[in-house]
Amino acid sequence: MNVQTLTAGQVMSRVLVVVKPEESPLMAWELMRRAGVHHLPVVDGRNVLGILTRERLAATWSGGPQEQSGRPVRALLGPGPVPRVRRDTLLSRVAARMLDAGCDAVPVVSGEGLVGLVTARDVLAAVAGRTESAEEPSEVMTGMFHLEPVLPHDNRQETT
Repeated sequence: MNVQTLTAGQVMSRVLVVVKPEESPLMAWELMRRAGVHHLPVVDGRNVLGILTRERLAATWSGGPQEQSGRPVRALLGPGPVPRVRRDTLLSRVAARMLDAGCDAVPVVSGEGLVGLVTARDVLAAVAGRTESAEEPSEVMTGMFHLEPVLPHDNRQETT
């Protein structure tokens, strides 16, 4: 394939793990770790609110499990609209949008909502001629479990 004619739909990651805006940073970290991903779209229904990166999550991490389970990932998203592209957007325009926005991943959307994600790695793979089949269907998965921190008990006896 010619890199000049490639589109977002041909190079995008199709199997995505997403998180809801009310989930905790602890849940987001665990989803990223288990799925082996660096980008986690934050979605509210069909609407993409932002892309949470491992770097952003690490930079805003403070405290232990209790603190991380008590705030929503929505609070970690940057201000302003999230750049997005359609399946038929040329790869050169996708890369330009990423550069202009200063990000390394953009969601691919359609009338159905989120259908994929183009990351800097996807762009590099396309330039290297390593694109995968565009025939595969998209699959978006939210976390199928809920994490609750297990906090140590204070074993000191209370005196009355």
